[in-house]
Amino acid sequence: MIKKNFFISSSVIFLIFLLDRVSKTYVIYLNDKLLGIEILSSKFLNIRLIWNEGIAFGLLSFNDKIIYNLLTFIIFIIILIIFFMVLKSYGLKKYSFLMILGGAIGNVYDRIFYGAVPDFIDFHIGNFHWFIFNVADIFITLGVIFMIIIEITGNNKNNKYEIL
Repeated sequence: MIKKNFFISSSVIFLIFLLDRVSKTYVIYLNDKLLGIEILSSKFLNIRLIWNEGIAFGLLSFNDKIIYNLLTFIIFIIILIIFFMVLKSYGLKKYSFLMILGGAIGNVYDRIFYGAVPDFIDFHIGNFHWFIFNVADIFITLGVIFMIIIEITGNNKNNKYEIL
């Protein structure tokens, strides 16, 4: 049973990481090919590459490498904490943590290898633009939303929702 749980959990994390890597790699390729112009522009969605050196949605962006490296280290510590929370959780709560973990690993990978996180999904209504984000951010956000729903509804205490 432990091997089955480990395989499923690892597969979820790997699938999220893979989707994130493929999407970012493709957008970076298109951006280089099109010389930095918008890849897609429509009424509600633009695809354009920006490099995020901060944390979620570009917050806490600094030009100082020491602060950037400190933020990266803190994010790495948070990833370790989430990993241990995955080991202690079950059911929907576990999958929520797995989504958060998969997305966080994708973004920390970019912080280490690119020095910034490539964001490219830009939803907008008229001139109001939401924060630009990526596939990893989608999974992190979904995991957090599911965690909030689990906590509000109290389903984390009910064994009938246990999946694994």
